[in-house]
Amino acid sequence: MKSVTSQGIAEPFPIQEATIPDVLAGRDVLGRGPTGSGKTFAFGLPMLALLKKGFSKPGRPRGLVLAPTRELAAQISDRLSDPAAALGMRVISVVGGVNINTQIRALAAPVDVLVATPGRAKDLIDQRKLSLDDVRITAIDEADQMADMGFLPQVRTLLDRTPNDGQRLLFSATLDGDVDKLVREYLRDPVTHSTAPVKAAVETMEHYQLLVSDRDKRNEIVLRIAAREGTTIMFMRTKHGVDRQVRKLRRVGINALGLHGDKSQGARTRAIEGFTDGSVPVLVATDIAARGIDIGGVSLVVHIDPPAEHKAYLHRAGRTARAGTSGTVVTLVMDDQRREVDALLSKAGVRATKVKVNASSDELVRITGAREPSGKPLPPPGTQPAGARAKGPATPRRKANAPATKGRRGAPGGRA
Repeated sequence: MKSVTSQGIAEPFPIQEATIPDVLAGRDVLGRGPTGSGKTFAFGLPMLALLKKGFSKPGRPRGLVLAPTRELAAQISDRLSDPAAALGMRVISVVGGVNINTQIRALAAPVDVLVATPGRAKDLIDQRKLSLDDVRITAIDEADQMADMGFLPQVRTLLDRTPNDGQRLLFSATLDGDVDKLVREYLRDPVTHSTAPVKAAVETMEHYQLLVSDRDKRNEIVLRIAAREGTTIMFMRTKHGVDRQVRKLRRVGINALGLHGDKSQGARTRAIEGFTDGSVPVLVATDIAARGIDIGGVSLVVHIDPPAEHKAYLHRAGRTARAGTSGTVVTLVMDDQRREVDALLSKAGVRATKVKVNASSDELVRITGAREPSGKPLPPPGTQPAGARAKGPATPRRKANAPATKGRRGAPGGRA
């Protein structure tokens, strides 16, 4: 409790309040809730409490958490490390993109809870450096993203290696299709707890379609939006598009970093850490950043490229207006995209105000805070510290999983 309260959490999130007693009672649990609803502590805290009586052996964890992306695995491990340490327990993460020998050395000491991406866990098992024979509790986080990324066959392989009588917890924003098959196959009489489903039309979130005539005018508008005060996530469909956009922004003095599946793990970590601590005000990303990563204080989400389908829109939009804060979501729509975007928003159940804008529009300034970039070029990413900001003071950030105000209830491109 000292560890939890030190993070500013006074009361549980609804999903935590509902789920923790059933996990402690040994039940299999099916949790439905969007990212940011407090799922990590909903399964992580009772997992630690149940495992505190007992001893772990090297390479043989007693708790297993499976996550679809490296960033989410690292985030889960980070959040559970302090509560685990308070109980004298050890949590580590093993993910792709990192030297496997470092992880093999980490597994040479007893580990109580292992947080892993499926591919790297399988690699370590194949090398006989990891055994799941002692796993008492398995949690699968963001199961629907696992399905979207094609990881469910690997998840099944790993679950088959855990004891049949082990406790299993599955959390997902949606529970249909392949996720439902996984539930039926591996969970025994699960108790289901749901919080609000993924949606973007929350009271504290405003949606706009910014209508622009062509790509050149769109590009000019992007530069001015990115130069705003505050923190901004900009989404693009392709990895190459992300890299090009970052170069364009840095050439005009905007401290932006990119995030996509072809980035090295070091570059991905620097981007997330810089954006989280406020030293990097603009993150340009593929949909890898739309799911599973909980970063507080994001005030604007920009769809430079409209997403391919409505679920992606909802998850992208969900990066703002978190934990009771307000946020704005804008989609840049060129003339030949209007019908496509109208259909996508209709399917997502989102009403977005349409505003025709250009780079000097008063409406653009009102909606996004757009302004003229400094024009002073920044060096390419990686050639200066992430903290060398191009503008303004860092935006204060709340601690991950901590509420926005005291007493508040506590809150394609990816490769693992």
